[in-house]
Amino acid sequence: MKNLVLIFFSFFLSCFSCKKETKSPIATAPISGIPAETKSDIDFWLTKGDQSVLLQKVNAILAFGNQTNSNVFIEIDSTKTYQTIDGFGYTLTGGSAELINKMETPAKAKLLQELFASGANDISISYLRISIGASDLSSSVYSYDDIPAGNTLNNFSIAKEKKDMIPLLKEILAINPKIKIMGTPWSPPVWMKDNGSTIGGNLKPEYYEVYAQYLVKYLQAMTAEGIDIEAITAQNEPLNPKNNPSMYMSAIQQAEFIGKNLGPAFQKAGIKTKIIAYDHNCDEPNYPITVLSDSKANPFVDGSAFHLYGGNISSMTTVHNAFSTKNVYFTEQWTSAKGEFAGDLKWHLRNVIIGSMRNWSRIALEWNLANDALYQLHTPGGCNECKGAITINGSIISRNVSYYVIAHVSKFLPAGSIRIESNNAGNLQTVAFKRPDGKKILIAENDGGEAITFNIKFNGKWSTTTLGGGEVATYVW
Repeated sequence: MKNLVLIFFSFFLSCFSCKKETKSPIATAPISGIPAETKSDIDFWLTKGDQSVLLQKVNAILAFGNQTNSNVFIEIDSTKTYQTIDGFGYTLTGGSAELINKMETPAKAKLLQELFASGANDISISYLRISIGASDLSSSVYSYDDIPAGNTLNNFSIAKEKKDMIPLLKEILAINPKIKIMGTPWSPPVWMKDNGSTIGGNLKPEYYEVYAQYLVKYLQAMTAEGIDIEAITAQNEPLNPKNNPSMYMSAIQQAEFIGKNLGPAFQKAGIKTKIIAYDHNCDEPNYPITVLSDSKANPFVDGSAFHLYGGNISSMTTVHNAFSTKNVYFTEQWTSAKGEFAGDLKWHLRNVIIGSMRNWSRIALEWNLANDALYQLHTPGGCNECKGAITINGSIISRNVSYYVIAHVSKFLPAGSIRIESNNAGNLQTVAFKRPDGKKILIAENDGGEAITFNIKFNGKWSTTTLGGGEVATYVW
């Protein structure tokens, strides 16, 4: 009988031990030579392409040590520094603002808190781009002076923005007073254009000065509402005259407009808002180089903005190297209604986040913040396949791939963070930062299909972790 009792007791202890050793399904591989009770030095958050894990903090021990292994190294060197970061976020389109404002008050308040606050469950968006007048993701086409009155701008008014955009921006600023805002025009009033249309055409030379004053009045009107605009670009996608609204503006035209009209108008009015050139694809780096090479425009231009619907992200470095005292900004990339989560997650992390940051960008912005289940709101002829970061259906929110693309950086990297040195290794794409509080951040994306076990090395010690194929992670220590 005594032997039976001992056998039963041993069996009980064995089962209890098995339960204690059960691991989280998303925990990384244990680190050889480090006791299980060791405190983790690194926290990290993970998103998987199959959506089984979405910006989830991983329960794993990642401790720095010097255990020899054969894994590849990702080495972070905080003594090598690059650009300062201004923020991460989206374009808050007119359509996005309308949809958010139609939500029931409690649901809207909860959403804005999640997007713009810095709590444990929030993603801390720190930069927004808005349209000056309508974009193609506004519910209608408009400017701030649709009734011409000679050259006087007597009919100028931002009243259309007071219904949705301005009230929403004020709510956002109440949550995050430090958020930065960029303004971008899609088209001036049609009476200033040579084709009299909201689509395409050129700004008539005789209206260069009037249009400069139009933009001055916009900035002054927004300031009067308590909304400071950090920067403006001279024209959205100046080589794409097909959107509704849109306008064609050559590099020579933009250089002349900034150098002779817009820059001096800002200077005379005492406006400190930055002027940013180009704001189009990476396939035409000669456009911003032409603007910056203009002796009259150059003193007024803070830098150049880029999208990536064409070309290579390395063009940002090409322009940076040509004018190293000028900044570069990544301002737009859409995700398509026809896109697939896993593929978009990899591509956007590799290019929009890691790629732009490794090529000197101060910001990384995805395209529209919100739309409905039918990919509205948009103008007639506007984009009908642009997928927002969130889909709003009444007060029900669905979080889409670009939500997680931006959240993997915005949640962890406040303005003032500085990019520091890190390397890539095979399919591992990385970028690293030092925050104002001294913490280090590593963004990593496995661009391949197979899991990679690697070492994060810092200050002569390293920690071993595994990232599955197509997965992205943010590491913090």
